[in-house]
Amino acid sequence: MKAVPKPVQTFFKWVCRIFGVLILLQLLLSLVGIIVFISFGVTTHRINKTISAALLHDLVGIGVGWFLMAALGIWLARMGWRKEKGESQPGTPPGAPEPVQEPVPAAPGSALTTRNKRWSSCNILHLGADAQRLWQFDAKGGGFVLNREHDSGSLSAGSVAKSWSSLWQPKLNVAWLPPESVFLRVIELPRSSFDETLAMVELQLERLSPMPVTQVVWTMHVLPHKTGGESASGSLQTVIVVIAARGAVEEFLGKLEGRGFLADRLEFPFLDQLETDGSSRPSAASKSREGGNAAPADTWIYPLWLGNQHAALVAWWCGGTLRNLGFIALPPARDRTVELKKQLALLTWSGELEGWLAAPPQWHLVVDSANAAEWENALREVLGEPLQVSPPLLPADLAARTAQRAAAASERANLLPSEFSARYHERFVDHLWLRGLGAAGALYVVGLVIYFCATGLLAMQTHKVEQAVADISGSYTNAIQLKARYEVLQERQELKYAALDCWKVIAEQLPAGISLQRLSFSNGNKLSLSGTCPADQIGLITDKEGFYDRVRRAKRNGQPMFNPNASPSEQLLIRQTGNTVTWSFGLELQHTEAGS
Repeated sequence: MKAVPKPVQTFFKWVCRIFGVLILLQLLLSLVGIIVFISFGVTTHRINKTISAALLHDLVGIGVGWFLMAALGIWLARMGWRKEKGESQPGTPPGAPEPVQEPVPAAPGSALTTRNKRWSSCNILHLGADAQRLWQFDAKGGGFVLNREHDSGSLSAGSVAKSWSSLWQPKLNVAWLPPESVFLRVIELPRSSFDETLAMVELQLERLSPMPVTQVVWTMHVLPHKTGGESASGSLQTVIVVIAARGAVEEFLGKLEGRGFLADRLEFPFLDQLETDGSSRPSAASKSREGGNAAPADTWIYPLWLGNQHAALVAWWCGGTLRNLGFIALPPARDRTVELKKQLALLTWSGELEGWLAAPPQWHLVVDSANAAEWENALREVLGEPLQVSPPLLPADLAARTAQRAAAASERANLLPSEFSARYHERFVDHLWLRGLGAAGALYVVGLVIYFCATGLLAMQTHKVEQAVADISGSYTNAIQLKARYEVLQERQELKYAALDCWKVIAEQLPAGISLQRLSFSNGNKLSLSGTCPADQIGLITDKEGFYDRVRRAKRNGQPMFNPNASPSEQLLIRQTGNTVTWSFGLELQHTEAGS
């Protein structure tokens, strides 16, 4: 499996560019057309309120679709013009050597005073040759509590992948780097700030690294201050420099990507085991070598696998201070004693030459029960000295300590190359874009389905109502006609004797000496009277309780026959010509029930 995925092909990039630009241009033209259409309709009054309300739903749907297509076009354009690792910069002549990228150092976690993020959870992955283990931790009470442990062959995408929830609940993915890819160096530097310590390590990096500095990634870890150690006098600090070959790291990251695990950090777990043993062992006070008293020394051996070979990490402590870290290999059985003794002798002579090992050390073996017998027998045969055997940290406890240390570290305290971190972040952003577009598209489709279902339901209801109206239209028309006929018949019944009743009332109330020349009955309820009388008898008509008042207040069957409130056209009119007076007035017949 290749370490770095292939860059996006040039043909695919051009396809993304063309489609992205075409989509954006089409959307721009459609937006201009919509604006022109709306403005033209408003200015020419062709879009009234009723039509605007009807078009509102369509405009909303068009707007949502427009924004979705705009997001798709922008994403395609970004994909087409995105720079991939390994692409030459503009202006670089063909065949010119690529600029050498300086290694980006990482910062020690113990030198930091603040965290970059407040992590919500942390995943620790151990990728072995034939198996893998994943520990999931939740942040609680200022630390990390184990939530679950996976030993399956495949990783669950939901447990390690990042989604929208990672924006407000950050998730930290940490992978353990295999020990065969790591070189360890221990140096002592004056106590100083993180930046100064980083600069001092960088100055010595070329001397410390077994490979050219352009081909490695590195970080450093400052061991916690321990009271009573030789370097604890206040002037020195112990720094572990972790160096890894860039090619091996990229190959390891390729394996992680193949399993769907995008790491945020790469850590070496034995640093946590070293810190645990260094803090648990009793510290020895510094003793002056000039007085003849040598500082007590301890050698801790941690068996592990280097590829397919039995090996061990050897930590040399002197006076409570870590002095050296090295690897030894467990030879085959036939020459195991000689080779193992030779390797330990070389490490011992190195300490004696450097001056920090002046007395035989006490030997400690930190091994699990499965390998304890083999290593204990081999070391006792080689050393011929007492050997203290103790169990290592459980994998879950070691993972918890790694999670705590990684969460407290800065982004610079990381063996992960910066280009991988940037690419993973860009992939995460693209993933959010795609998920967002997919969610918006799904909501849009659901909205369309609901809209069309509602429209279809309303259309069915409307059709049913129209069908019902069509079914009863004949009966309704007949009912209207029957109602009109009934009203006509009822009116005829009411007005059947209205004219005779009016004539009777007029005849009864007409005074002697007053002549009635005209009586007309129109529209079924309008009665007009006119006549003449001598000038000296006009009071018989106009006086109170006269002919006019008595007729207007006349009753039939105990009900008033005429409207007592005369309209202007029904007022009494008098016109005198000589000794003769002409009078006229109108009455409005009040309808009563036919049976009254």
